[in-house]
Amino acid sequence: MRFRILGPMEIEGSAGPGVSYTPRAAKLRVVLGALLVRSGEVVSVQALTDELWQDDPPRTAITTLQVYISQLRKQLNTAEDGFGRETLVTRQPGYVLRLDPDQLDLTRFETLHASGRRALEAGDFAQASALQRQAIDLWRGPLLSDTPHGPTLDAAAVRLDEANVAALEQRVRADLELGRHRDLIAELQSVTTRYPLREEFHGHLMLALFRAGRQAEALRAFGQVRETLVEELAIEPGPALQRLHQRILEGDAGLLVEEAAAPAAVTVTQSRGRPVALPAADPAFTGREDELARVVRLLDSAPAGTCVAVAGMPGVGKTALAVEAAHRCADAFPDGRLFVDLEPEPGRPLTPAQALTRLLRRAGDSGPLPEAVEDLRDTLHTFLTGRRLLLVLDHASSESQLRPLLPTAEGCRALITIRRTPASLATVRTVALAPLPPEAARALLAAVSGTGAAQSVDDVRHRAPGGSDGAALLEVAGLCGHLPLALRGAAAQLAARPHWTPRTLAARLRDARDRLDALRVGELDVKDVLVRGCAAATAEQQRAFRLLALLPDAPFGLGPAAAVLGLGADAAGHAVEGLVDARLLEADDAGHYRFHPLLRLLAVELLARHEPEDSARDAAGRLAEAYADTVAGAGPSAVADTGLVTLVGVLRTAHAHGAWQAALRLADSLSGGLESHAAWPHWRAAHTLGLDAARRARDRAGEARMLRSLGDLAWQQRELARCEELYEAAARAARGCSDDHEHGRALVGLVDVRLDAGAFDEAGALLDTALGSLPDRSPARFDALRAGALLALDLGDEATATARFTACRDLATALRDRRLEAYARRCLRRLTDTPHEPEPAVEVRPGVWRLREAA
Repeated sequence: MRFRILGPMEIEGSAGPGVSYTPRAAKLRVVLGALLVRSGEVVSVQALTDELWQDDPPRTAITTLQVYISQLRKQLNTAEDGFGRETLVTRQPGYVLRLDPDQLDLTRFETLHASGRRALEAGDFAQASALQRQAIDLWRGPLLSDTPHGPTLDAAAVRLDEANVAALEQRVRADLELGRHRDLIAELQSVTTRYPLREEFHGHLMLALFRAGRQAEALRAFGQVRETLVEELAIEPGPALQRLHQRILEGDAGLLVEEAAAPAAVTVTQSRGRPVALPAADPAFTGREDELARVVRLLDSAPAGTCVAVAGMPGVGKTALAVEAAHRCADAFPDGRLFVDLEPEPGRPLTPAQALTRLLRRAGDSGPLPEAVEDLRDTLHTFLTGRRLLLVLDHASSESQLRPLLPTAEGCRALITIRRTPASLATVRTVALAPLPPEAARALLAAVSGTGAAQSVDDVRHRAPGGSDGAALLEVAGLCGHLPLALRGAAAQLAARPHWTPRTLAARLRDARDRLDALRVGELDVKDVLVRGCAAATAEQQRAFRLLALLPDAPFGLGPAAAVLGLGADAAGHAVEGLVDARLLEADDAGHYRFHPLLRLLAVELLARHEPEDSARDAAGRLAEAYADTVAGAGPSAVADTGLVTLVGVLRTAHAHGAWQAALRLADSLSGGLESHAAWPHWRAAHTLGLDAARRARDRAGEARMLRSLGDLAWQQRELARCEELYEAAARAARGCSDDHEHGRALVGLVDVRLDAGAFDEAGALLDTALGSLPDRSPARFDALRAGALLALDLGDEATATARFTACRDLATALRDRRLEAYARRCLRRLTDTPHEPEPAVEVRPGVWRLREAA
């Protein structure tokens, strides 16, 4: 079986190429297409439903989908006996289509493209050109051009279109290195027409024309792309294109190669004795002027043997800054600048010997090289002696990898990008990168996407946000955590979909569950970069990273971290600081820690995917217990200090992970604070969760407490029918577990309901029963005395009311509850001050008033 989707869908079975088994029904092609673009992955029923019907699924959507799956299996079985049954498999929560890589043109394209990219990075330009050409030849048109697209196919189409363009650009670049510039001119003229805003293609055309002896046409090509950019986007060409233009103006012979010349460098050819092998500078580089100035200053002024490291979390823009600095330092290093990626394949860093070999090859040494690290190191040292040369070492993984590569010769420097600060290298000066400031992030979005939200990058950088697009760009930047890599992913979405506005993108990114996937475009995969950054940490650090996602989304101290991790304070401090060193957490001067927003989303995802259920439950329970201890120790004031959003969030987490007793205990601890702050929405949320937790834990006493508390809330909100039901349910639950205290509290609640209804006899009978079951020194007895005083007032017996409010005051004083004591004193003062003129309203509970009926 063969499946082709890079164009119209085509399925070839055992009968050979002359017979097509492609489904005629569009809905079947939609389902099959969604499974094919995610071949080998489980595609959920929800995703397939969204793909088929978007926001308007029929009532029978799941049944209809099952019918479509059955029809697809039958059709695939027709193409090859048993194929559908064996390869289209039900896997919760959906279906998976299992194919060999060579059965699908999409996977063949991705394999060829990735291999071609690696060959290009290794300097094997002939192989890179051949592989990328094979990859491009697999395309017969837009992805699944005969099939309606929903969210999954739409996202895949954008990603693969970008990958196809990248394959073309890399093939052209390899052909230029092979001296095929004359053959490329016509093709590049067509490509620049098709992609008028892709500056890299215009640069390739200019270089091809110049190498073919057509300098004037090369300069005219620059004028044309500049005119396009100024007219359409009000921006100038990027620094890389402008530098190439200047070199062509000067007739720089360093740009020339002979026909079919041997490979020399990565993106720029070299002239004899002055090797330059740097990636092109980023045309949208912005927002790092202070850090860039510091790097350039350190490179220029640091003593011999010193190197500069740019450190920061994955995706923060370390490579872009290092490349920009290397280009700006050209005058300081007249003998050359060499760039080597020390981890060209994710998770497979170069050994020191491999890195030294690449450096020497980039420097132009084409002869035989030694194999031993020490001999390669000596060869490099000999080459560097007497030169002023810069080594740019990208994606360093460790100090041990770096040590043999660092130059010691006078005038030579190394510029390193690395996640961790290389603390063991005494000669390193580190510049740490943080995510961009909001306005710089917005400027980068506007520059890369070409949204037209501002007249130029400088204008975007300096002016205040204006208009809905400007505000939406700021929101998108915030949803990306101001991380440059994520901003580029978001900008690529806007550039690839002209019908989208920044508001469209902002709406799609608001759903935190899908945000990381929504930022994947072509080869730019934010989640993949963050996952690789996490994978570089130790197993213990990775587990701590996952578990800390259980904490509220806010800065946290060592106490909550220790609870989640199940460690003592010292051990927790060591674990958290290890994550800071690994750039997986951020620390502030106040001793607090927090996740970058996108790393938090990744931690939540990894927690659900990799952490055992019992481990997550225990950690969530420990956290809830720790917060319950804090609230219990400090009383209602702790609720305000910690924040209700935080506390209810911890409760939700404990409940979601099945830590029932811990969730119930935290809900209990919040009762006083929720009532004293009249936090009705949080009260309802917290104690509804607490009630469910009590029932799941089969804790009848806890169930009674939560029901009575929810009854108090309903009474305050004047939902009298509901509160009566809740109080009666609380009384039944309390009787069922012989909890006289809670039974009495529920009866007091019913007394308040009867008083509201004017049923004074019923209220009196309930009150007598309640007083008989409540301890003498308890807040519950205070409530019963309060209700008795109110009953006396309603019956006109002010002397009894005074006596009971006095008893309330004395009990509150003994309990050291200032809030209840102040309430009792207010009630006594009103009775004393206006004994013969009843007030129009009565304070029936602290802060809760009831209007008296007119006589």
